[in-house]
Amino acid sequence: MSLAGRQVHGNLMSYKVYVRPAARKMYGEVTGKQTKHQENVHDLLQILFTYGAGTTWEIAKTKLHKVVDVREQEKIYRRLLRGRTDRGKHSGGILNIGLVDVEKDAKKPYHKYRLSLHGILYCMDALEPTKKEIDCMATKYSFLLPKVFGRWKSLKRILGSEAYCLRILAKGLYLNNIAMAQTDNPLYELMAFIHTKYKRSFESISEYDLSEQISYWFYTFLLYQNSEKLKKVLAQDEELQEWYRDFFKQAHDYYSARLRTIQNSSGTFLP
Repeated sequence: MSLAGRQVHGNLMSYKVYVRPAARKMYGEVTGKQTKHQENVHDLLQILFTYGAGTTWEIAKTKLHKVVDVREQEKIYRRLLRGRTDRGKHSGGILNIGLVDVEKDAKKPYHKYRLSLHGILYCMDALEPTKKEIDCMATKYSFLLPKVFGRWKSLKRILGSEAYCLRILAKGLYLNNIAMAQTDNPLYELMAFIHTKYKRSFESISEYDLSEQISYWFYTFLLYQNSEKLKKVLAQDEELQEWYRDFFKQAHDYYSARLRTIQNSSGTFLP
């Protein structure tokens, strides 16, 4: 699957303070009063969430069946995705805000569209999908978040309803809350390290690194949610266990170095 047309996205903090609020402001609440434009946007996002990547024609066909109606709907979806120019002024589309990515293939005359990682999080928040809809999405986007969606069946078997904790991240919660420091486990320290590790990627982050950051959040949140189940997950997946153990070591080394910095500087600043 070619990702050559991928848009530029920022890290999780960028999603929290920019993408989510901007999308909420532009597209409103799915459960509230909507304009026709907002309704069309949510329909489009729901189709991509449920069915995965598709051309504008394929997306339109999932909603309508008559060829004449499909053609008209396709035009609407194309404008929603790419924006439109009217009287010399250009209004941005969903691609501009970063909820959707375009897949380009030089051998084919058409483009396919799919949700970005930010788009998946936004849909989990704004569209309020059911667990069944999330299960379907995880299958379609397993390639995008392999350490979570690529292991979805086994995670659900062990975690049950706790597997759906990404809905919490989608709301921008448990990212930098000082209250996490009151827990008996290193939740606060590890969450803070996740941000430190990717702090230079606020405006631009590779899709792989954003996938890693989301995955670190997912398994770290399990420390707070159910640490015993986290142990079971890691015990049954050696690759995942080594990956998370390495992350734990990175965090340990970082805080050890910071502690040495404090210890070495105490004589400089204190009488």
